[in-house]
Amino acid sequence: MTQSTGADAPGGPSGGPSRGSFLDEVKDAVTPRATLLVVGVVALHLLFIASYVGALHDPRPRDVPFGVVAPGAAARQTVARLEKLPGDPLDARAVADAATARKQLLDRKIDGALVIGPARGADTLLVATGGGKVLAATLVTLTTTLEKSQGRTLRTVDVIPADKEDANGLSSFYLTVGWCVGGYLCASIMVISSGAGRSTPRRAVIRLLAMAVVGIVGGLGGALIVGPVLDALPGGFAAYWGLGALIVFAVGAATLAFQGVFGLAGVGLVILLVVILGNPSAGGALPPPLLPPFWRAIGPALPPGAGTWAARSIAYFEGNAMTASLLVLSAWAVAGVVVTLLMSALRTRRARSTP
Repeated sequence: MTQSTGADAPGGPSGGPSRGSFLDEVKDAVTPRATLLVVGVVALHLLFIASYVGALHDPRPRDVPFGVVAPGAAARQTVARLEKLPGDPLDARAVADAATARKQLLDRKIDGALVIGPARGADTLLVATGGGKVLAATLVTLTTTLEKSQGRTLRTVDVIPADKEDANGLSSFYLTVGWCVGGYLCASIMVISSGAGRSTPRRAVIRLLAMAVVGIVGGLGGALIVGPVLDALPGGFAAYWGLGALIVFAVGAATLAFQGVFGLAGVGLVILLVVILGNPSAGGALPPPLLPPFWRAIGPALPPGAGTWAARSIAYFEGNAMTASLLVLSAWAVAGVVVTLLMSALRTRRARSTP
């Protein structure tokens, strides 16, 4: 009976596992699936940089709704002069009187108004820092420069001031972002924990009901934090609770829908829409009139933008001008429910028809 030498023994001289080429080890360490995921992550983080820097690096006012209060011909002349400013910073329109201008500010129809005073008196700029301190400051700077060029003086009146606890007017934005994060993380965890391919109509209904419960709890928690706990935002507690429940459920249902259509890759698509595109276009750091055209256009149609607008309306504008935002969030919720149930039914039917 012969004994194998070390050179002939399986696994090489040491008796351990045989080593292939370096390329084989690379293929084993980084599988094709892992490579696709890495490529996707690299693309997402580059898009993140491009979206945030692109939206926020160069704030310029564009077509800011702006009222002008002046007698007859003076109003028309002032509107014409403002409309001819380079870069079209203001969308000027004549307003009957100062009271009407204040009402339009409260209704979120305009973001500022210039009230022309007597020939030798001071003009008055009406702003609303509750709608965004950066936008109000931009209007003050722009109007002050114009007034100096006309040899007139200007005083500023903050008609709807931001709460002293709401630093830079960002609390409503952070509140909305928190609700959005809760929505897509909870939905993702439910699917990943049990497998994206194991969804059935019954399981889809259970997940949607679970998201409804998460929305109710998350909305309540957010309302408590910004209200009684921190006193960060004024406004009705019940209104915040309802808004938060809708945001969390809408984003969660949309996440389940994307995962139903695209599998686990749907998580990346939700991050693309909600985080990469939605957050910088939401009007948080920069209100919509200061955003570039692309972000200004998509912001109101995405959950962060619709939620931030609605939260600010609750906080500072007596709940005015919320209908469009609530319809957007409701559309995301309904579409998420329909697509989630439809995809689970199709997947179940396909599985039954496959031997």
